[in-house]
Amino acid sequence: MGEAKRLADKATGPLAGIRVLDLTSVVNGAYGTQILADQGADVIKLEDPGSGRGDGGDIMRWAGHTPEGCPRDMGPIFLTINRNKRSILLDLKQESARRALRRLIRTCDVFATSIRYEGLKRLGLAYEDVAQVRPDIVYAHAAGYGSDGPYAGEPAYDDLIQSASGMADILPRTDGNPVPRILPTLIADKVSGLFFAQSVTAALLHRQRTGEGQFVEVPMYECVTSFLLVEHLYDRAYEPPTGQWGYQRVINPNRKPFRTKDGYIGLLPYTDRQWDQFFDAAGFGEAVKSDPRFADYATRAKHTRELYGLIEQAAATKTTQEWLDILKPLSIPVVKTNTFEDLDADPHLQAVDFFQTYEHAEVGRYRMIKPPVKFSKSPANIRRHAPRLGEHTEEVLAEVSDPAKAG
Repeated sequence: MGEAKRLADKATGPLAGIRVLDLTSVVNGAYGTQILADQGADVIKLEDPGSGRGDGGDIMRWAGHTPEGCPRDMGPIFLTINRNKRSILLDLKQESARRALRRLIRTCDVFATSIRYEGLKRLGLAYEDVAQVRPDIVYAHAAGYGSDGPYAGEPAYDDLIQSASGMADILPRTDGNPVPRILPTLIADKVSGLFFAQSVTAALLHRQRTGEGQFVEVPMYECVTSFLLVEHLYDRAYEPPTGQWGYQRVINPNRKPFRTKDGYIGLLPYTDRQWDQFFDAAGFGEAVKSDPRFADYATRAKHTRELYGLIEQAAATKTTQEWLDILKPLSIPVVKTNTFEDLDADPHLQAVDFFQTYEHAEVGRYRMIKPPVKFSKSPANIRRHAPRLGEHTEEVLAEVSDPAKAG
């Protein structure tokens, strides 16, 4: 794994000085609040004891296989998206816990939550309740569905949102198998988390300009559907439509890594010049270069299956390294296709220090992925391991303890 890195001493990111009360869990909201934490925010993760049937706290604590002797509440996904946070454990059924929470809210700039809104109302944590305690709060709700629609309040998980948003319709349109399929990645959760983090920072900018807090609703269904339809609304953008749903180049079944003599490459000539150069490098000659189907971008776009079929045919004639050596000097977009196992040795990821090893007193050595966005003046950093359940309860409550101001 290499030498273990030391945690940074203090926040240096652009959100240093911002405090976030984090009532999110699983992946969607928790991924969003980790982005805020990486960028310097003091994120305080509020967890509860649970129903008594499990171990309490964020359910992602218990997913995965921890090393022998490692605490069970430090599962791999939890480790990955909850660094730089502090955890407090409060049972909000207790009035003393609710008083402590109100004291904490007064010190926070952001109230971030993925709890269903009806549940928040029952807890006395609707926007109006929180704004009474901190009027300029940015209250960000990671909802399943927008509150103005008939699905409002229904449960939402990645599988459900992929199914509802049209995401499960991509593969059938690509390979002709009519069975809907969800993509094997938590794309709905992660996309929504990105929307969530961006929305919080936008609302903080508004507050800085105007002094106003506000309620921000980030609905998974709408976010993921809008993300998907960036390209796949396609010819249905017009009234009347000029064609079908789905960006044809992207749902082309021949769009894939191409097999070489010894592996696979990702390859995409894009400009007229790049296609001409690729045809020459592949030995196709003038017959293909002068084919009217491939004359310019517009005509190529109508014949992507044939084009990608030519790439597939050519790719098999050389090794991966031979193609890299030929095409990179021509600035034709090409990469080696990596498996998960290849990522450790990828020279670019090594050069940017992508995988970083840290030492945890109870977990031992483990890897984190460094914050990917580079700020030249206010760099994001890693200051804290993901917290144990309730690890910082006494510390945080001591910071806000002031009985005279208790709610």
